Amino acid sequence: MLLAFDVGNTHITLGAFSGDTLAFETRLASDRKRTGDQYAIELKDMIELNGYTPGDFTGAVISSVVPNLSASLKQAVTRLFGFEPLSVGPGVKSGLNIKIDNPAQLGADMVAGAVAAIAKYSLPCIVYDLGTATTISVLDRTGNFLGGTICAGVGVSLDALTSRTAQLPHISLETPAKVIGTNTVDCMKSGLLCGAAAMVDGMADRIEDELGEKTTLVATGGLAPEVVKSCRRDVILDGSLLLEGLRLIYERNQQ
Repeated sequence: MLLAFDVGNTHITLGAFSGDTLAFETRLASDRKRTGDQYAIELKDMIELNGYTPGDFTGAVISSVVPNLSASLKQAVTRLFGFEPLSVGPGVKSGLNIKIDNPAQLGADMVAGAVAAIAKYSLPCIVYDLGTATTISVLDRTGNFLGGTICAGVGVSLDALTSRTAQLPHISLETPAKVIGTNTVDCMKSGLLCGAAAMVDGMADRIEDELGEKTTLVATGGLAPEVVKSCRRDVILDGSLLLEGLRLIYERNQQ
């Protein structure tokens, strides 16, 4: 079996694959202060909670946007399983043709999402990863990674809004019943979630204008389910997209 780690600024998404099948998926908090031994204990508990043992696993792959956490997770995997994980980065075979100015700068999460999107969906394709940051990846009809955009995620926007204003409360992020809010909380939900959905729709229109053709839209990330509810465009929701991409990258590096 294979363990895949998608390390983000807020959460670590952990997926276990048995062949091509995702056996289970869970999340850990991204804690830069936690040591490798602490993560090893938590990983062991998570694996056993889902009915498996460390001996069931023969490989691991990590994509990370948090370098400090990468080191701790590598130590945890080596300590618990007895082998080193594959870290997605420069020099690792992804099969992705990256057309940006400096391909080495492309985040491992965006690489994994693009690899999975090419394998699963019609091209050209736009991939939205709605996490701590909102990233947009653009793939042309032959699977080239053309570039994209990065902006603050919905959660970051909420934190900024509540920390820099005197009277706005911290709220739960749930899709409001209507766009025009009639109280403070609903107004904030509308602005954050409907606003993010409008960005998804609007950026798709602008990107398609530049490409000169229609695209497949795919959304992943922790806040994608709430945002997609308010989108006017047809957007495919794929919560395990990055994990699938990590599995494919791992397999390509074992050949």
